[in-house]
Amino acid sequence: MAGKGRRSAKRPRGAGVAFSATQTGFALGLLALGIVALLVLGPKPVKAVVDAREAEPSVAASEADPGHNLERDAGAFQATSGRELEPGQGSQRDAGELLATAARLGAERKVTSSPRVKPGRPAPEKQVDKGSLIIIIDDAGYDLRALDAFLALPFPLTIAVLPGLPHSAEAARKTLLAGKELILHQPMEALGGEDPGPGALLLSMKADEATRIVQENLDSLPGVLGLNNHMGSALTRDHELMVAVLELAKARGIYYVDSLTASGTVTKVIARSESMTTWERSVFLDNSPEKAMILRAISEGKKKAETGSPAIMIGHVWSQELATTLQELYPMLAEEGFSLSTIARLMLEEAHARSRN
Repeated sequence: MAGKGRRSAKRPRGAGVAFSATQTGFALGLLALGIVALLVLGPKPVKAVVDAREAEPSVAASEADPGHNLERDAGAFQATSGRELEPGQGSQRDAGELLATAARLGAERKVTSSPRVKPGRPAPEKQVDKGSLIIIIDDAGYDLRALDAFLALPFPLTIAVLPGLPHSAEAARKTLLAGKELILHQPMEALGGEDPGPGALLLSMKADEATRIVQENLDSLPGVLGLNNHMGSALTRDHELMVAVLELAKARGIYYVDSLTASGTVTKVIARSESMTTWERSVFLDNSPEKAMILRAISEGKKKAETGSPAIMIGHVWSQELATTLQELYPMLAEEGFSLSTIARLMLEEAHARSRN
């Protein structure tokens, strides 16, 4: 009886088949719901996710930004300027300054986030690059309030500080704190006998005296990455004295900009013989204080940049109309595809481009 009871408790064969059919029906029902959902929604949500991911900034690109390799940037800048810094007075300090500046430039060159794209909308097309505009503001060191208007501008630019003035050191300090590029505005003798100011180079000097004066002026403004001439319509024609200036610039790993205050300068000839790169002014922005003339000068600079060569545009710190005009024009210039840069930044970018090739 007990055996018969155990046999009668066994599950009938049909019961197992019926349970499997139930499970199968439930699974088929879920599958059908999934197919209906796919037909109704379509692939658009998936594409939107892909588009959104493609619109987000790349972390790898940010980490690979060459501006963050500070030692390489400083070395590249020195190499591009001429040769490595030589042992001697000021060389270790200049290397540190270049390293610090490379850090600042690298921070300014961080990859920015791409604009967010709403699902279903294509990412915006990349802006056409129309060239680089380099703006140098001369004659800093007199009035700090006038300088503040340029330091507040929201784009890279260069401040050229005169040596030996009451506010020279403070102007240099504020320039670096604002993240702008600092150069020495080296006074040089002009035609006509006009006084170029403290720390000037004169035609009556010997080459070693000229070297000493420029060295002292550079040392008085820690953080300088280059120099240009203040006045100098007479002295920039003197071969011996300009050799002294350019050799010192090369030895310290900084650049030189010829302001071209007059024709007939010997800068290019000497630069070729020294195997170094120098730069030249393209336009003066404020020969006239009127806004219409400033706009015309900027238009000339834009035409120069569109040829593929950077346009070096020089203005002056006393021109408040210039500061206001640049503030107003910046969004338009960026929208048109012009990039505002500095010489040191361009030299670093060129050095990185060569290292990748």
